[in-house]
Amino acid sequence: MRPTNSWISNLKAASVKKNIKYKQNQKGTENVLEIKNLHARVEGEETEILKGVNLTVNKGEVHAIMGPNGSGKSTLSKVVAGHPAYEVTEGEILFQGEDILELDPDERAQLGIFLAFQYPVEVPGVTNSTLLRQSYNAVAEAQGREELDPLQFDDYVRERLDLVKMKPEFLERSVNAGFSGGEKKRNEIFQMAVLKPKLSFLDETDSGLDIDALKIVSEGINHLAGEDNGIVLVTHYQRLLNYIVPDVVHVMMAGRIVKTGDKELALKLEEQGYDWLESEEKVTGEI
Repeated sequence: MRPTNSWISNLKAASVKKNIKYKQNQKGTENVLEIKNLHARVEGEETEILKGVNLTVNKGEVHAIMGPNGSGKSTLSKVVAGHPAYEVTEGEILFQGEDILELDPDERAQLGIFLAFQYPVEVPGVTNSTLLRQSYNAVAEAQGREELDPLQFDDYVRERLDLVKMKPEFLERSVNAGFSGGEKKRNEIFQMAVLKPKLSFLDETDSGLDIDALKIVSEGINHLAGEDNGIVLVTHYQRLLNYIVPDVVHVMMAGRIVKTGDKELALKLEEQGYDWLESEEKVTGEI
């Protein structure tokens, strides 16, 4: 089963308003995300892709998840966002202390979960401005904040264009239609800047970027990282971490996190690859 434009629109726009009341974390914890023993597979298939993932992201932290192809990194980001192609068979996903496994993608987006896609899709006929205003107001309504009328929103959104070096004309272009690879990735970070999510999963945001675009995207992410949100970078390469220094680095192999450290771990992976880690952790099997 493949993702549909309808699902993507729901995730980004959160346009289906289901009268969700925004819940502050009643437990007093600083966790923005807590994943416990998460197992997941493609809907209708038997083989598990995620095989017991444990991950905690606190407010104010930037995490990087690295790992070889097929380790389950992108699957993890999609499962957290609620992608309907995947089935959770065991475990928990807690967002600000609340179980979100039964929530639809748009409901999770309204609570403040954002996914930047590895391959952003084009949505012809829907302008960036329209998508973002509907998204912003849907999230604002769900969280009990004031919605913005078109003029108010225009002022608000234009203030954020400089963050990713985008021109005002981008607002009236169809979402990602005719955009270069770098423009699509910058547009994802621009959406993040407008929506100001509490938890962002950025799935290989650095892939396909030249050095100039990588710097722009990285500067935007660094600007948006703050004390009240958490960011998870999914990446193959250490080069992104030259510009965004993570608080925590995780290595994912065979469907689970097998090693956690700081940026030095990413540098070691860049130099030595993953073979040493597979031997050390005795990880076997393929996804």
